[in-house]
Amino acid sequence: MSAPVTEPLEFDHTYELMDHLVRESAASVGRPASDMADLASLVRALLDINRGQNTGAPLGGGLFDAVITAACPASRALVDLMDGIQSGCGPVIEDPENGWLYWLVPPRSAGRWTGHSHAVCLGAPHTITLQALDQTAAPGPYWLRPQASDRLVPVGPLRQALARFQPEPAPPSDLATCLRVPR
Repeated sequence: MSAPVTEPLEFDHTYELMDHLVRESAASVGRPASDMADLASLVRALLDINRGQNTGAPLGGGLFDAVITAACPASRALVDLMDGIQSGCGPVIEDPENGWLYWLVPPRSAGRWTGHSHAVCLGAPHTITLQALDQTAAPGPYWLRPQASDRLVPVGPLRQALARFQPEPAPPSDLATCLRVPR
């Protein structure tokens, strides 16, 4: 039994391909699968930052969560340590205006995160603004360690390093309510 032969699909833009895939996945059940919607959101966000645009991305779901620490000399030493652990640290955004580092960690980390005196972990329903990939220096928020497709910052080693380096000032426990994410 052979599969029917179909003509290859052609699209002018990658986002058109993603929209097509979302519509096709919904055809059998009448609505997009939740994991396909997460994937489509991620791909759209990555396309935006590849085109040099800042873009909002939801935390939680299937994308990533964010650990927030102070941006200070101890944090820079922590980034250097994570470079060694990961052969290049996973994605970190520095927000010099607010004095924070945003470490992108695996999704659903916030649900497993227990209190820490030097960091806060946020997931859904919060959002974060991802900077354009070419934004690698101030002014404004920038990629201290650019986003790579193959990694996020691992929570276990990050948490252990936070206890060792103790970046200050510690984020307030109510950071989620007063946070101004980078724009």
